[in-house]
Order: sequence, then structure tokens, then C-alpha cells
Amino acid sequence: MPTFYTKEHEYIRIEGEEGVVGVTDYAQSQLGDVVFVELPLIGKSLTKGAESAVVESVKAASGVNAPVSGEVVDINRALEETPAMVNQDAAGAGWFFRLKLTDPAELETLMNEAAYQDYVKTFG
Repeated sequence: MPTFYTKEHEYIRIEGEEGVVGVTDYAQSQLGDVVFVELPLIGKSLTKGAESAVVESVKAASGVNAPVSGEVVDINRALEETPAMVNQDAAGAGWFFRLKLTDPAELETLMNEAAYQDYVKTFG
């Protein structure tokens, strides 16, 4: 299951024709304790780069952008009750939503794991 990353620290893990979207471990570490997550509606069409969710922490509120275009097919309802799951397991149980990709070629504009790790190192 390949995972791709944006410069805004979102990830999308490809599972068949769908992608699981969330924020990276680096992003959650910069946010601090997550206290609220606003998720998109199931059935909503998202455009690559457009704000799709909001994550609020004790420090700030941040928009989460769609890494690629697609239709929201599922959301992580557990985050509504336990938003701290983003801090505990950002790349696993702390996922935000699932997208049915409308243009898989958009994945080619994202970073792979190695490129993302190199990118994060530039933040010192």
C-alpha cells in the first residue's frame, strides 16, 4: 500500500481505488494536543489542494487539504469522540477520511516516503 505526502504534511495511503487521508506524524507533533477535528461530509467531492477538514489543537486551528481530487466515501467517526487519536497514531487510527480517487495521475505530483522524510529534515 503506497503512501504519498504533500508539502502541507497530509498523507494519502492508497488501498485499491481509494485513499486514506490524514496528517503526518510531523504535522501532529507541530500542532500539539489535538482537541477537535472537523471532517468532510460523506459524498462530498473534493478538489486537489482544497481545504477538506479542520484540525484544532491547544495551539491553533489548521486546515487539512485534499492531497488529490476525489469523493469522500468514509470518515473516521472515532475522531469526533477521541480527537487525540491523531496525536497517538496519526498514520494509523488517527486517519481523517477515505477518498475514491477521480484522477489517480494526481498522485504523481506528491512525494513518496523517502522524499517526504528529506523534506521534513529541511525544517531542522
